[in-house]
Parts: sequence; C-alpha cells; structure tokens
Amino acid sequence: MKQITQRLRDGRISVIEVPAPAVTPDGVLVDVRASLLSAGTERAKVETGKQSLLGKARSRPDQVKQVIEKAQRDGLRETVRAVRSRLDQPSALGYSCAGIALAVGDRVRDVVPGDRVACGGAEYAVHADVVHVPGNLCVPLREPLDFDQGAFGTVGSIALHGVRQADCRVGERVAVIGLGLVGQLAGQILRASGCTVVGVDLWEDLVARALRDGAADVAYHRPNLGDGAPPADAADCDAVVITAAAKSSDPVELAARLCRDRGRVVIVGDVTMDLPRGPYYDKELDLRLSRSYGPGRYDREYEERGLDYPIGYVRWTERRNIAAFLDLVAAGRVDTRALVTSRVDIDDAEQAYERLTSDDASPLGIVIEYEESPLAPTPATPPAGRVPPRRATGTRAGVIGAGSFAQGTVIPGLAAAGFDLKAIASATGRSAHAAQAQFGFDRLDGVDEVLAADDIDVIAIVTRHSTHATLAERALRAGKAVFVEKPPCLSLHELHALRSATDDTGLRLVAGFNRRHAPLAIELRDQIRRPGHPFDLLFRVNAGPLPDEHWLNDPEDGGGRLLGEGCHFVDFACWFAGELPARVSTVMRAAPGRPLGTAQSFSVALDFADGSLATVLYSAGGGRQLDKEYVEAHSAGTSGALDDFKRDKGHGAQFVHLREVVTGSAEPVEPDPLDSMAVTLAALRSAETGSVVALER
Repeated sequence: MKQITQRLRDGRISVIEVPAPAVTPDGVLVDVRASLLSAGTERAKVETGKQSLLGKARSRPDQVKQVIEKAQRDGLRETVRAVRSRLDQPSALGYSCAGIALAVGDRVRDVVPGDRVACGGAEYAVHADVVHVPGNLCVPLREPLDFDQGAFGTVGSIALHGVRQADCRVGERVAVIGLGLVGQLAGQILRASGCTVVGVDLWEDLVARALRDGAADVAYHRPNLGDGAPPADAADCDAVVITAAAKSSDPVELAARLCRDRGRVVIVGDVTMDLPRGPYYDKELDLRLSRSYGPGRYDREYEERGLDYPIGYVRWTERRNIAAFLDLVAAGRVDTRALVTSRVDIDDAEQAYERLTSDDASPLGIVIEYEESPLAPTPATPPAGRVPPRRATGTRAGVIGAGSFAQGTVIPGLAAAGFDLKAIASATGRSAHAAQAQFGFDRLDGVDEVLAADDIDVIAIVTRHSTHATLAERALRAGKAVFVEKPPCLSLHELHALRSATDDTGLRLVAGFNRRHAPLAIELRDQIRRPGHPFDLLFRVNAGPLPDEHWLNDPEDGGGRLLGEGCHFVDFACWFAGELPARVSTVMRAAPGRPLGTAQSFSVALDFADGSLATVLYSAGGGRQLDKEYVEAHSAGTSGALDDFKRDKGHGAQFVHLREVVTGSAEPVEPDPLDSMAVTLAALRSAETGSVVALER
C-alpha cells in the first residue's frame, strides 16, 4: 500500500510502498477514501523538517537534552548511531481521515466491518491507503456525510474542544484570532451556537473568506487593529479563542485588549505565551488551554486500549467530540466543503505539500483521495495457521520489528554473523522500509507473511515487550527457530506457552541476554569461579529515571523495569553461577500512588544451593556522572570488578552463537533463557508478596 512520509534529516516528502497493517483486538483496520491535509499543523512539520540540523536542535531543546543524556550514559559512538538512524527514519504525516472498516478487533464497540468511519489521531489516521486506528479514535460516519466531510472530523474536534473550553453562551461576543482551518471551523461552530464572532488574521484573503463562508460576523486584517483600543464591534468580547500559530506573543496581547473585564482567553494554537501581566491582571482574565481533540488525548489507556470515560463524569471525550462535530456538519450548521481548496491523488502528495510552504497564502484544506483497497472486509483477525513443525537448520533470517535497537544492533549483528537477510516487517511498515533500504533485505513483508514464509529459517523478534511471547510462540509453531529480544515474556502464562512451543517443536529459542556473551564478563567468571567454592556477586545498575508515562513503565506494554530490564542482570547472575538459585527475594520502591510493578528502583537477592549469593541493585536515582553498570565478584580469596560495558556488551558474540545454535554446530549456553526469566518472574512475586520465593529445581 502507499503512504505519505517525511524524512526527518532533510524534510523530504515521499510516497512509499509499505505492507498493510494488521488489526489488533483494540483497533480497526480502515480502507481510507479521503484524508485531510491540514495546512497549519502539517506546514509546521514540513518547515521543521527542512531546517538544518542546528535549526532542528534549536527548535527542540528537549530532544537535545535527551541526546546529551544518552551520550553521557551510552557513549558518543552509540549516541551518534542512534541519532543518524532516527534522522533517516520516515515519519508519518496526517491525523484525520475517513474510509470503510475492513476488520474490527474483538474489544471494539459500535463499529463492524463494512461501516463507513471517520478516524483521528497522529500516527494512526495518517495519509495512507490503509490505516490501523484504535477503536476510541474511530467514529461511525452516518448518512448523508461523504468521505471528504468525514475527513474533517478530527480537525473539527480540535475547533470544537476549543469552543467548549471557552464556555460560550448564546448571545456572547467571541473573537477568533487566526482564521486558518481550525479558526474557520471554530467561527462556524460559535455562530451555530448563537454567538457573535469577531475574526482576526494576518492574511486578508482569510479574513474575506471568513466573512464570505459564515465563520465571522465581522473580521479584521490584523494590521488594521493596530496597538490601540479596538473598534466598538470588536471590543468587550466575552471570550477570545486563539487558533493562530505565532512565534511572537502578539496573539495573547491582542486577546487581552479584545476581552471585556473577567473575560476568557483560550489558547488552541501554537503561540508564544509571554503574557502581559498588566491587562491580564487588571481585567482578571481567565486563561485556559485547549488540549487537542479533548479528554482522552495523550491517555494511552483511552486511546490505545479502549478504556472509555463514564459519560456522567466526562461528557465530551475526544471520540464524542468528533461525533458531535460530524453531527453539526450533517445538520448543515457547519460547512466543510467551502474549506476544501483542492483535491489531489495520493501520488501527487509531494506537490501538495510544496504548496504549504509557498510564498502565497497557504491553502486551507487539501483533501487527499485514494483508490478502493483490494482488501475485503473481514470480521476479525484470521487465526495464525498451524504449520507442521520442522527443524530449522539454515541461516535465512526474517526480522519483526525495525526500531532503533533493531537497526542499530540486531540487524547489523545478524548480518555480521552471516545470516541471509530475507524479509523484514514492522507495525507500521515505515521503519521496515528504511531498514530494507539500509541493510538490503530481499523484501518488505507484513508480520503474518514473515511468520509463514517458506524461505525463512530463523526469526528475530525486536518489538515491544508485550508482543514478544506471542510472536515467538507463533514463529516456533510455524517451524522457525527464534531469537527474541529480552524479555522473552511478561507472565507465567506466556512462559508456559513458550515452553510448550519449544517442547512440541524441538526448535531453539535464544533470548537477547547478551551480557553472558561479553568477553570481559566471561573473563571475570573464569577468574572468580572455583569448583566447590561459593561466590559473592554484586551487579549495580545506574539506570536513571524514566518518565512515568514511558511505555516501559507500563506493566502491560513494557512490563516495568524489573521484568523489562532487570531480567538482563538476573540472567547474568544465573549464568555466572551456572545454575538457578534456590531462593529469590526482592525489595522494590514504587512512586506514591503507583503500582508496585512500575517501581524504577529495586534490589534482587539470589541465594544459590552451594552458598553463593548474588545481588542485583537497580537504581533510577543515581547521578549521570557514574557509569551505568558495575559488577563485583569475590570467591576463595580472589576478587574482580567489571566497570561498565561501553565497548562490547556481547552482542556480536551473541549472534555468532545464535548461528551456531540454529545450524546445530553448538548447544545453547546454559541456563536456558526461559529458566532465568522464570527467576525474574519469581523476583516480582517476591516483591508483591513481601516474602522469599523458593524455586523448584
């Protein structure tokens, strides 16, 4: 299928071919018939993309800070590699579209295959032939609305939420500063609600359009308002809605002049907020911000997992805002057709984006049109076929997942170890497209196609943690050997399923516990371990904090830091001992009000049958000047220390070992990665129960 993307390095807009996404239980697969190119939001992306690297850095100081922190933590070489990879990744464009539902996940309400739908959300409702959209961002498109009108749903909900934040009443006078696409829609909504609208914009043609198309009762070209007292028909506004985008604070200063005493100012657009204290204080103005489409925005539980807010407590969620806006369009109270300045085929999208940055007045709404997808509507995701298992002994590799770690470590490691790179797949296909071009995969496939391919012997799984076990089990049962990045699973149920799959098929599963392959780790173990002499081991990890909303801290998605990252170091201790511990005890410290599994600091104590002791101390509170990892070991009068793994963490040797295992020339290094993962799961149970957990031997 075709998708419009932008390369961050130089801002280049391209239409690329990627596989169609697959439906998930919480999502809807949509055959797109129209998507809206929103001039204001997407022009900003295009302009940012065309900036030099220095310009990009100046515009995103938060990301520069992240790069500096990564360099301090992981070293300059790794940081440069990661930044280069990120700059070359194609990113999605678009966030508002409409089409026909092809497949619907089991947990989605109100939508069935064949329904006409309007869709929203950045990274979801993108400019592409087929998109996968969470159920809470997908709204049935009722008659008589067409797909062009449905494509306005998300942009319209932004305008509608801004109006709701202004809390406008019938008969009030409301100013709209910025008469671009969102401003024109906000003006129409306000007039449909019984308000008198004063429009303001820097472009004279947009002022004229607002008056002509019913978005304003009176409208002014910004220079004509000057810096003095506003005209009588623009003064004493009950509220001002700022939908402009500006690098100056002029819109917020003008809003104060237009407002009456104790008026309301709502900021929707991206404007500088250097508020003049005097007028805001003197009039006791109420400043409010409008967060995109409405309640639910940026909440992963709502947007990705379908958890709705009770209507009695949250009347207007982002999904209900989209539906309400489309109702206004269907009733003829808002006219979106007047805001469409042109229609283009997806193949001509590059020229459409060029118009956004031309010197002339920017277009308002450009509708991108698509041909009907050859995919037929289907009621659910087809079950994975059960292929008779065979013993994979070749080195033809498929990769599922194409993020920065896959492209920076796993794929180069597979290639260096002699694997033949046959096919690659990713959730959206965009990152896989870049990886195919960089590493020379024979083809770009969907996930199901990679799993079923006859010309693939081993599959490397480098996706989000929550998908590791399911994909690994499917790959094993499809007759493939598996390399799965850590953690191989997140629950005992998944662990048992993987054990059954390896037992049933006789195929190998190797997990990404690379520290056991690091040369210095092997040397430390060889120097310290003595038969008949117990050892004491300390593995200290100075990991640094992650934001609470980071996906790794989500117990369902990332597993939390113990399961998601701590498994590395628990595996190291088990490998160092050459056996599993008899008992495990864990102490974790979670933030107040947060589930225990989200704790970012913990201590795991492992007690081995021979009297050996190992402690993993994982801290999110350390200083950046301290190295990330430190290992100290003692036994029989001998001590050794390993200060960080900056040069060789064992990845290269890991993939050489993988090749040897799948070709049958070597046996896997003990312990089995599923056994050491069982120890990490026991460590979490210990923390949850507050007791020592004994392990079966």
